[in-house]
Amino acid sequence: MEVLFLFPIKEHQEKMLKDEFPDVEFLFGRKPDDPALGTAEVIVTYGGDLSEEHIQQAKALRWLMVASAGLEQLPLGAIARRGDITVTNVRGIHKIPMAESIIAHILSYKRGLKKIYEQQERREWNKRVGGTELHGSKALILGPGAIGGEAGRLLQAFGVETYGCNRSGRQADHMDRMLSFAELEDTLPEMDFVVSVLPSTPETRGLLKKEHFSAMKEGAVFLNFGRGDLYEEQDLIDALNGGRPAAAVLDVFESEPLPEDHPFWGMDNVTVSPHVSALSGKYVERSLDIFAPNLRKWLDKKPDEMENLIDTSRGY
Repeated sequence: MEVLFLFPIKEHQEKMLKDEFPDVEFLFGRKPDDPALGTAEVIVTYGGDLSEEHIQQAKALRWLMVASAGLEQLPLGAIARRGDITVTNVRGIHKIPMAESIIAHILSYKRGLKKIYEQQERREWNKRVGGTELHGSKALILGPGAIGGEAGRLLQAFGVETYGCNRSGRQADHMDRMLSFAELEDTLPEMDFVVSVLPSTPETRGLLKKEHFSAMKEGAVFLNFGRGDLYEEQDLIDALNGGRPAAAVLDVFESEPLPEDHPFWGMDNVTVSPHVSALSGKYVERSLDIFAPNLRKWLDKKPDEMENLIDTSRGY
């Protein structure tokens, strides 16, 4: 059986896989135009390098392992039409670095770190940095899954009351209260922080409207670490200029890289983070920690027991 990797991994990681699966032929660091695309039973990809044409050419493909949590770059329609391709991803591996990034930005805002850094550059001694306590705040997590749950756990450690919001309102870990998307607008006026880690799906694209931003309380901070199609960016710009929310931290955007002439760059109440919240030296290592056990189940003909199975019709 051939397993085609469309990206390179480290030499010791290659050895680990070869030693654990001696009967599997691994092809590492290849490109989608490699002849093995047509003969590999398993393809491991970040997702953005495969087109509908590639899926048509991959005649032997039966399992697509996506080393990403988001799937919006995949030709999901072509994959679903095939009907014989199992898809898994690495949902959950981002939770530690992304939750730490979320907490870092929230603490920076509450403790006035941006102003402190600016004063240092000016060699200015000024204790009026506007620092306040995080303790006693309320935070709404849009998408309290693995990442949102970890962020909730850390926020609770700081004495923050956590509210989780998903489509159904079903209970999620480390959330003091839960609500559904339908209840979102009524809850926003209570929140000090609104944090989105939602994926891009038909249900979440354009979820936040002008009325959601205008419902946020004075002083609220909006943080988007999910996907940039959650709202129209002009709606957020208008809302920020109107003072609700008071500030935004954005790690994802409609178009990336963010164009040099985009208004976000020049807004004092916006922090532009260049889609780096998930970056960690352990990314591939954690991906393989999911892939290797799944490969064992695949070889044992137990695909239904694999972790992170994806419904291609829903995109998650």
